[in-house]
Amino acid sequence: MRKGNYSSSVGKVSATCYTGKMTEQFVAGIVGAPFGLKGFVKVKPLSGEIEHLLKLTSVTLRQGEKEQVFTIEESAAIPPAVAVRFAGFNSPEAAKALRGAQLLVGREDAAPLQPGEFYVEDLKGLAALAADSGEVLGHIADVIEGGGGDLAEIRLNNGETRLVPFRKEFLTGIDLAKKQVILQNLWVLE
Repeated sequence: MRKGNYSSSVGKVSATCYTGKMTEQFVAGIVGAPFGLKGFVKVKPLSGEIEHLLKLTSVTLRQGEKEQVFTIEESAAIPPAVAVRFAGFNSPEAAKALRGAQLLVGREDAAPLQPGEFYVEDLKGLAALAADSGEVLGHIADVIEGGGGDLAEIRLNNGETRLVPFRKEFLTGIDLAKKQVILQNLWVLE
């Protein structure tokens, strides 16, 4: 799960068309190496925030195509990560098996949003409308981290893909209810 402030960027974290449903599960972190001798693992949060992870009592871990629910027995802040001990994992050797797993949480357990912030998953699929005509030019396929900030990957109606800086000069009027965003300065698609 990535989120961010729209005024500067979207990422602190590929659909080609909008399904009409908002994502209800997010990848909130990635399980890293064992930590200590009691079966803890480091979990790197994708939002950059850890407070919400410390409140979790159970999570779904995804390894490849397999998903399984695990009970959290103990967690502690080790900024910028969280140390987590899952039930049944009482040694570093056992915990090592979880390395690389994606930690999934429901929307209600995801990092809280501040005004002007969006979950990247909610932006995927939004129609990109031309500011001057209202014509649908394409859809947001993804938001990726670029060297100078986040970029909206817009899949145009002709099948081509363009990267647009995720800044107010180019993208305005994000409306999740209407499933659209307004694209300003159309020259950026050239």
